[in-house]
Amino acid sequence: MIFIQIKNSNMKKGLMFGLLFFAMHFVHAQKTLTISKDVLHDKLKGGWAGQTIGVTFGGPYEFRFQGTFIGDYQPLLWYNGYLKNTMINNPGLYDDLYMDLTFVDVFEKYGLDAPLDSFANAFAHAGYALWHANQAARYNILNGIKAPQSGYWKNNPHADCIDYQIEADFAGLMSPGMPNTASQISDEIGHIMNYGDGWYGGVYIGAMSTLAYNNNNIPFIVKEALKTIPKQSEFYQCINDVIGWYQKYPNDWKQTWLEVQRKWANDIGCPDGVFAPFNIDSKVNSAYVVIGLLYGGGDFTKTLEITTRCGQDADCNPSSVGGILGTVLGYNKIPAYWKQGLSEAEEIDFKYTTMSLNDVYDIGFRHALANIERNGGKINGDQIMIKTQTPEAVKFEKSFEGVYPVKKMPAQWSANKDEISFDFKGTGFVLRGDASKWENESDYVFNADLYIDGQKTESIKLPIRFTTRRHELAWKYDLPKGKHSVVIKIKNPSKDHRINLMEAIIYADEPIDGIREKEKEAQILRQNRTTTQAKYWFGKNTESWTLSLDNYYKVLQQTNNQGIITVNYSYARYGTSANPVAAAAHLAADWIR
Repeated sequence: MIFIQIKNSNMKKGLMFGLLFFAMHFVHAQKTLTISKDVLHDKLKGGWAGQTIGVTFGGPYEFRFQGTFIGDYQPLLWYNGYLKNTMINNPGLYDDLYMDLTFVDVFEKYGLDAPLDSFANAFAHAGYALWHANQAARYNILNGIKAPQSGYWKNNPHADCIDYQIEADFAGLMSPGMPNTASQISDEIGHIMNYGDGWYGGVYIGAMSTLAYNNNNIPFIVKEALKTIPKQSEFYQCINDVIGWYQKYPNDWKQTWLEVQRKWANDIGCPDGVFAPFNIDSKVNSAYVVIGLLYGGGDFTKTLEITTRCGQDADCNPSSVGGILGTVLGYNKIPAYWKQGLSEAEEIDFKYTTMSLNDVYDIGFRHALANIERNGGKINGDQIMIKTQTPEAVKFEKSFEGVYPVKKMPAQWSANKDEISFDFKGTGFVLRGDASKWENESDYVFNADLYIDGQKTESIKLPIRFTTRRHELAWKYDLPKGKHSVVIKIKNPSKDHRINLMEAIIYADEPIDGIREKEKEAQILRQNRTTTQAKYWFGKNTESWTLSLDNYYKVLQQTNNQGIITVNYSYARYGTSANPVAAAAHLAADWIR
């Protein structure tokens, strides 16, 4: 440390100016990165290749392990030629990639200033199948609800799902060292299909991808990228917990996995995950990404293995870590074991696109260079100067505010199969079901009207084509607390097509504790039993609703049967009186009398 004492005022002013200039120059120097074109291209190439390797590796285990991890004793598949074989014979696996490439293609066609509608329409009208937030957003766009409202949680029950998280890599890879620029891209595109924690998943993955260009310290990347997420969000709190558990259990990823399961695994939004082991929630699957990165320690094999073994979306999560770690290492330093057969796959166009890995290596590189220059960077021959950015938190938003699932219940078809109805007590509902069949390409559309408490609230279109289907039949979250009736009237029933009705999920304005609720029910039942037994269940009971002893013998005589009277010992064992054995004996005696 240096101390300077200055007595001359003019000298003091001059030296202070000099020190200020030095400080400004030092800060400026800390915020630039100089990198060669070859290194930048190698890192970008590693990011795209790493995603492809990761999703291929995890593909066979996607949602096969829900609420549990894959045990160490089970080997996970990888062999030379696996990449090419999977891309040809299971092309639908690569939604992580072809969704990214849809947006890359829009940038290629219309430039960095491409309007939001161009991205929304490109994926809404694409030929590939979608699920969850993506499909709900596609339906919204095709039916007049434009982005960003297409991703807003009241219009999209899957707003907190993983969808944009698995697609956001492109935003980071085209923004080297510029996490805030990646966040700006994600603000537009990510809100097409997600909101709240679902959007934050994409912002976070994008930020880690950008920081992977100029850092090889994995814990730093994980922590620094989290600065893009508002601290009051559950997403931030979940990932921050994982970082803390890693520090507490640095050699036991399974303990951290268990902590995530204990605290964060209860899904309240996704209708497929409420009260079910299935979990496609963004923050939980991002937690698995972070577990893989931290416990993998920069080792490509260990990172992919741990992330995949965390389960749930076990192809998308290793795709994310493969992309991040592939960028850190660069293509040339991805272990040869994982690049077995990669060169054979790099020429294959991803299904539903006209783009291969080799194409996106070059296209993505051009986009990165353009984005660098747009954000103050310079390109001088082979050298690139990037004005790096300190991550800043994006705006706070929360899906499903004050909304808590409390029960599932059936809905009923009318006799003519033209109405669906159910009654409930709460503040909202989601009615699960749809009208489609896998790969159905019919143009038939069911038209229906939704009535809540006798008032028509929505006209609903239910396409039977799988790619344009409505993911749920109906939903409404902000009803007044109380009793409600729901009716869906089908205006054009069909003998050739059917609507698949599942159950209704009921929401309330406060959560319940399932164990305590059961204890309350048991207590009420015990109280009712005490009253009922004392009044009705012994002696010559003549109440009209039960069978008296005299009537019992009349039945035997009329049916020419013999009867056996038994006294169950359960009251003696489980009775609630002061002396249940004596009470049971007394009741038996009264019966015989």
